[in-house]
Amino acid sequence: LGAPAAGNAPTPRFPAGARVGVKDDWPEDRGPCHIRTPHYVRGRVGRVMRPLGAFKNPEDLAFARPAALRNLYHVEFEQPPIWDEGTRGDTILIEIFEHWLEEA
Repeated sequence: LGAPAAGNAPTPRFPAGARVGVKDDWPEDRGPCHIRTPHYVRGRVGRVMRPLGAFKNPEDLAFARPAALRNLYHVEFEQPPIWDEGTRGDTILIEIFEHWLEEA
C-alpha cells in the first residue's frame, strides 16, 4: 500500500481500543469486485489495535477508478470463535479499511 497519505487525510473514526464490527456484506455476490476484507471476519466483532493512516482505496484502484482516501486499521479478533481452533488468548490481527467497520 505504500506510505500513508499526508495532507487531506480523513480523521480516523475509531481510536485504539474501540470495539468494532466488520460489516456482514458480500459485494462479490453483486458482481466483479476486489475486496481486501477476509470473508471469515465479516459479521465478527474485534478491537482496534491502532489506526495505520489513510490510503487510497484498493477496491477502487483494482479497477482503475478514482480512489478516495480511506483510513486503515489493525483490528484484532479472538481466533477460537473464527476457526474453531486454538486456545483462549490466541488472536488474529488483520488490516481492515474503515468503510468495512461499524461501532460494535
